Amino acid sequence: MVDEEAYYRAVRGRDARFDGVFYLGVTSTGIYCRPSCPAMTPKRANIRFYRAAAEAQAAGFRACRRCRPDATPGSAEWNVRADVVGRAMRLITDGVVDRDGVTGLARRLNYSERQVHRTLVDEVGAGPLRLARSQRAHTARTLLETTDMPVTEAAFAAGFASIRQFNDTVRETYAATPSELRSTARRQDRGRIAGAIDLRLAHRSPADFDGVLDFLAARAIPGVEEVEGTTYRRSMTLPHGAGVVELTPDTGWVHARLRLADPRDLTAAVARCRRIFDLDADPQAVDDVLGADAVLAQAVAATPGRRQPGAVDGDELAVRGVLGQQVSVAAARTLAARLTAAYGKPLDAPVGGVTHTFPSATALATADPSTFPMPGTRQRTLAELAIRLADGRIRLDPGVDRDEAEQLLMEVPGIGPWTAGYVRMRGLTDPDVFLPTDLGVRHGLEALGVPGDPDAAASLAERWRPWRSYALMHVWSSI
Repeated sequence: MVDEEAYYRAVRGRDARFDGVFYLGVTSTGIYCRPSCPAMTPKRANIRFYRAAAEAQAAGFRACRRCRPDATPGSAEWNVRADVVGRAMRLITDGVVDRDGVTGLARRLNYSERQVHRTLVDEVGAGPLRLARSQRAHTARTLLETTDMPVTEAAFAAGFASIRQFNDTVRETYAATPSELRSTARRQDRGRIAGAIDLRLAHRSPADFDGVLDFLAARAIPGVEEVEGTTYRRSMTLPHGAGVVELTPDTGWVHARLRLADPRDLTAAVARCRRIFDLDADPQAVDDVLGADAVLAQAVAATPGRRQPGAVDGDELAVRGVLGQQVSVAAARTLAARLTAAYGKPLDAPVGGVTHTFPSATALATADPSTFPMPGTRQRTLAELAIRLADGRIRLDPGVDRDEAEQLLMEVPGIGPWTAGYVRMRGLTDPDVFLPTDLGVRHGLEALGVPGDPDAAASLAERWRPWRSYALMHVWSSI
């Protein structure tokens, strides 16, 4: 912790900007809260500060039922950090420990299990099992309160290995049994559509979700995604099956409606939804840096809280990056739609205009490259990329080393700095990427009254670290 007195001032001010950055345990009540909890502010002597909800739970505190601290936005720190802790936290959030255990997590990070555990305890206050257990508890509460799924099914869908472990964890975290959580849930909070799970995803304000929707709408692949009014809808390929998600921004929340082939994919689906709308961003920190720069000050003031739209799947984003080389956004959409029609997998139950999942790397790797709807050079680039993604030589999951992944991408013939940087920014959620050779950057910077040539753009962007990806969104929006 940096400054506990500063954190206490945030608690007294109920400052929602710090929700998810730290948690407070109250010794007089035995509960832990988010900083913006509306309850009476505890005495300073009765407060203990924690870096993660799992750390507070490990110290014996249970979650406040009023502010629901387990439902806060994630810490923006994990997207900024490129070290093993940041990579591990992104993988745990995506459900890797639930699916592959600590062994699988350590293997992806190229560290021993002991090293991963020790590093996380030192930095976050809890090891990978404790962090995953805390996340499972939140997933279980979500299923109990928003679906009519039998309690036993909810336990295994949340990632628990046994009913006893499930019951013990829920009691420890919420001071209530699973049945009590379900019986006290408000009826209006339950999913109103059979087979759907309705959630409210928290974020920090301000948030320019109109900009996110415009960005996604311009690039939406027919059959895979669409924007209808203020709702973004798309298919996902998840670890245990397909799914369709609908995201609708609302005041203080983004409403998510999930239709999953397998409820075990809830944790991964939520993590990917959060990446699409950049819900764990710290907009105040971004705007403080970019708004102080003369070139971007007016743009930041006009659109505070601009977000960096993410992607549900790094492999998909890489393929789309190749499709978008040297063509317009509209032309790239058309190419992606034709590729989806040929190699995408039809959904069992289409939702709106969403009928297919995007083609997998394996499907493209085994296809005849001559059938790809593009010139021969890019056919060969796409085929080689798909082969390397399918056999694991290139990994683009949330926990990869971003520098290494970018270098491996540029080793594919036909992929250069623009494509690799674009994948790093959106597919790997790197907040500090700039694309100085991009034609839109040239026009955008000239519209802002500064030179737009690559050398000048790269030099200027150095002033915007560590938020160059957000600066790029402002530059693009200026045209």
